[in-house]
Amino acid sequence: MFQKTRLQLTLLNSIVFIVLIAILSRTIYFYTEDQIYKDVNDSLIKDYRDFNNGGMPGGRPQGEFLLGPGPSVIVWGPDDTIIEPRLSVDHFFKVNEQRFFPKTFDDIEEISVNGYTYRALSTQVDTGYGEMAVQFIRNVDTEKEMLDRLLLILFVGGGIGSLVAVGAGYLLAGRALIPVKKSWDQQQQFVSDASHEIRTPLAVIQSRADLLFQSPNATIEEKAVDISIISKEVRRLNKLVNGLLTLTRTDSNQMEVKKSNFFLDDLLMVIVEQYTDIASFQEKSIISHAPEQVVFHGDKERIHQLLVILVDNAMKFTEEGGEISLSCIKNASSIILTVEDNGIGIPQEELPLIFNRFYQVEQSRSANEGSGLGLSIAKWIVNTHQGNIKVTSEQNERTRFEITFPRNQRKN
Repeated sequence: MFQKTRLQLTLLNSIVFIVLIAILSRTIYFYTEDQIYKDVNDSLIKDYRDFNNGGMPGGRPQGEFLLGPGPSVIVWGPDDTIIEPRLSVDHFFKVNEQRFFPKTFDDIEEISVNGYTYRALSTQVDTGYGEMAVQFIRNVDTEKEMLDRLLLILFVGGGIGSLVAVGAGYLLAGRALIPVKKSWDQQQQFVSDASHEIRTPLAVIQSRADLLFQSPNATIEEKAVDISIISKEVRRLNKLVNGLLTLTRTDSNQMEVKKSNFFLDDLLMVIVEQYTDIASFQEKSIISHAPEQVVFHGDKERIHQLLVILVDNAMKFTEEGGEISLSCIKNASSIILTVEDNGIGIPQEELPLIFNRFYQVEQSRSANEGSGLGLSIAKWIVNTHQGNIKVTSEQNERTRFEITFPRNQRKN
C-alpha cells in the first residue's frame, strides 16, 4: 500500500518539478532571445523609420544598396524581383530570390535559407513604375548559433533536471510517508493489542458462563467462584474499554480539560482516605506529605485520575508490609508531585517502555493482570498540564514517580 502511495507521490512531485523546470527554461530562452535580437531589431527599425521619414537608410547616398554584414537594403520591383542592388544571376540572393521576398510588411520577420538566418523589416512604396518593396535585412547566423547552443544546454539540463526531479521526488515521498507509516504501524499495533486484551476477558467470561449453563440446577453458593470470576473479568473489561475510549478521545483532541484552582494537598488526603481501608486489608500502608498548602491550576478530575493510576500501580506491585507515600511541594517556578513505593521495582531496561500503550512489565504480568493503558493515560494527563513525568526505580527496593508542573501554565 505504501509503495503504491510513494510512487503516486513521486509522480506528482516529479510532474511539479518538471513543469517548473520547463517554465524556467522557457523563460530563460525567450528572455535571452529578446536580448540577443534587441540590437538587430533596433537597427532595422531605425533604417525603416529613416526611410519612411524621407531619408535613405544609414545615411547612404541614393542608389547605394550594398549587402554587407550590417543592415542591408533590397529593393523589389513590381514583378517581385530584386532590382537593387544589381546582382549577378548566380548570386546567393538572386538564386533564392523567391525565398527572400517579404511575406509580411511593417513587421519584423525571420527568413531561413540554406542554413543561413536573416531578420528583415519591409515596407511598400508606390512609384510611377508600380508598387515596389523596400526590405531592410540583416544576417543573424551568430545570434542564431548562440540561441541554438542555449537551447541545447537547456534541453540537456532540463533532461538531467527531470531525472534528478524523479529521484528527489522519490526520496521526498519516502520521507513524507515516514510519519504516516509510523502512525499507521502504531494504529495497527494498537488495534492488535486492544483486540488481544479484550479477547482474554471475553474468553474467560464465555468459558465460565458455559460452565454455569452445564449446571442449571446448581445454587449461587455452589457456583460462587465462577460468578466471582465473571464479575471480575467484566470489571476488568469495563476498565479496559474506558481506557481505550479515553485514549481514542485524546488522540482526536475530543477530551475536554477543564482547569480551575484547587488545593492539591487536600486532593492527596482524599486519595489516602480512599485507599486506607484497601491498604490495611492488604497489610500495607499509605501516607501523604504536604508541608504547606499547594494551590494548583488544572483539571481536578484528571489529576485525581492521574493519582489513582499511580497509586493503583503502587498497590499492585508493593508486597505485604510495604508503604506507598504521596507528597507535593512547591518552589518558585514548579509544583512537584511524587508517588513512591518500596515494592518490587522495575527493571532499568524497561523504564523507557512503561508509558507505551499496552506495555506491561514482564515479571509482574502473570501476578497482576492489567491492560497496560494506565500509564499512557497518566502521561497524557501530565502533558495536558504542561508537566513532565520522570520515573526512577531500583529492583526489590523502590519505585518513584516524580511529576513536575509549572506554576504558571500556558493558556490552552
